[in-house]
Amino acid sequence: MARRRNDRRPNPALEDFQAGRALLEKHPIFAPLLYHARIVYESRQCPEDGRVVVSSGGALHVNWSKRAAPEEWAHVLAHALLHLGLDHFREMPDRVAWQAACDCCVARLLRDLRFGRLPDDMLFDPDLPARSEELLYQRFVRDGVPPQLLGCGTAGPRAPDMLPIAAPQPGDDQAARRAAEERKRWQGLLAGGLVSAVDSAVEVAAGLRTSLSARASRSPAARARAWFISSYPLLGSLAAAFDLIEDPQVCQRMQITVAAIDAEARELYVNPAAHLDDHAARFVVAHELLHVGLRHQARRQGRDPYLWNVACDFVINGWLVEMGIGELPAFGLLYDPELKGLSAEAIYDRIVVDLRRYRKLATLRGFDLGDMLGDEAVWQRGEGMTLDAFFRRCLSQGLAYHQSEGRGLLPAGLVEEIRALAQPPIPWDVELAKWFDERFSPLERRRSFARASRRQSATPDIPRPMWVPGLDNDDGRTFGVLLDTSGSMDRKLLAKALGAIASYAIARDVSRVRVVFCDAAVYDEGYLPPEVIADRVRVRGRGGTILQPGIDLLERAEDFPPAGPLLIITDGMCDRLHVRRDHAFLVPEGRHLPFVPKGKVFRIC
Repeated sequence: MARRRNDRRPNPALEDFQAGRALLEKHPIFAPLLYHARIVYESRQCPEDGRVVVSSGGALHVNWSKRAAPEEWAHVLAHALLHLGLDHFREMPDRVAWQAACDCCVARLLRDLRFGRLPDDMLFDPDLPARSEELLYQRFVRDGVPPQLLGCGTAGPRAPDMLPIAAPQPGDDQAARRAAEERKRWQGLLAGGLVSAVDSAVEVAAGLRTSLSARASRSPAARARAWFISSYPLLGSLAAAFDLIEDPQVCQRMQITVAAIDAEARELYVNPAAHLDDHAARFVVAHELLHVGLRHQARRQGRDPYLWNVACDFVINGWLVEMGIGELPAFGLLYDPELKGLSAEAIYDRIVVDLRRYRKLATLRGFDLGDMLGDEAVWQRGEGMTLDAFFRRCLSQGLAYHQSEGRGLLPAGLVEEIRALAQPPIPWDVELAKWFDERFSPLERRRSFARASRRQSATPDIPRPMWVPGLDNDDGRTFGVLLDTSGSMDRKLLAKALGAIASYAIARDVSRVRVVFCDAAVYDEGYLPPEVIADRVRVRGRGGTILQPGIDLLERAEDFPPAGPLLIITDGMCDRLHVRRDHAFLVPEGRHLPFVPKGKVFRIC
């Protein structure tokens, strides 16, 4: 049967070339250069007996039909890329001598790196005394180029592997400036690759990788965060304050395409499916940290959340490009040089004029999604004003205006109630502190020589007593904490409540706290120091809401004081509770308990 036309036969020569290119992509030195270079397969620039010639713009003209092993192709491609990174494209009087000097230096460098394998037809004399291109060039101009060195390039025995530079037109300063910037860019890519290679070598020595080409145990985002902490003080403290989360399932569930940040939870999300390199990862991490550092979410002030996010992205990306932090990712971000110098508020005013256009733009999180997570109604936390505060302020101002203008008498009860409403409510943590003060009085201290004595510099030989807590002061000085760990509980609520409880317990010399987790079952954690609660607690549960077994466990425990008070953290989505000892509830703002407790209720906002 005849072979179909769309059936493609395997091409061994092309497969060897692709395998050699893959070796180059894994090496930290050559991968950035190859990423920005352009490979031209069908080109007549490369001679028939050559393999690669390179232009000053980064185009690699490849003759892949000339057979070579993958290791030889890797060596040849690296040779051509090093011409770009080492700034070999210069106008010299003797082009043949300069070409030979550059080829010798590149061949010596690749030999020292032990990268790839030198093809048999690329000769090289390792006994040259000069170590730099300039010194070799001067020697070749003076003494002539040895015949055996004319074949150490990648274009064949008699052809140069660097294409001639297109001379700019006389007076065309802009073209000359672009050429100089292009040369600096290639040098910067090689320098970045060398730095990455050194970091990789350190990780190999530390056991984090098996080789330079192996994948590092740390992701590009983790390396970018570490770089900000160690080398960029402006954002180093912010980077250290946030936990990096690179879970693809979490990012998929939260609809995070590339990255996002949650200021309240102090979590920075980076989706590993975005496949960021080190330079793009630095750009993305700096982008998210600047959102938090510049308080963009608090500055929204009732504007459209997504359009405000887009305006802030334009500002941040413009600054990052100007500062040179990383590189703009290949997939593109919101960047417009025409908006340079404008604030986010001014850009937002421009955006709202053309909603149809800007609604189609995507942030790092995705289309029509902002990369600043958390509670977007910022004004409800005090930065703005709620309806309740607005109405109370209206009544207070109306009362002051009514009385100052003498507009008539008002009932005393009405005036008293308006003035009571004008007083701000006591914060929940202050009420919780009063609750602690009522149940844990300050420890009595006495002077004692039992511990290490204090000494004064004037009389170092005279020991002096120090104040220590009295004996048996810790007996019964504890309390119980019952945490509702059902699925309806917010982890931010638990963090706020546990942080406040731990702080007040430490301030009032409570050495141990009895902690019990409870959802559909009871998980007794026993006695924990307050410092452990404030640091990290592994919350167990996340099932249903049945709190009565946890209360019964604390009330019947033999090792728990009979008069020990209880703190119950819940969202109120439970059945009626029976508590026989002193207790208090911590519930979210706006939630109501389905029962009337005898203890106090603190609304955590």
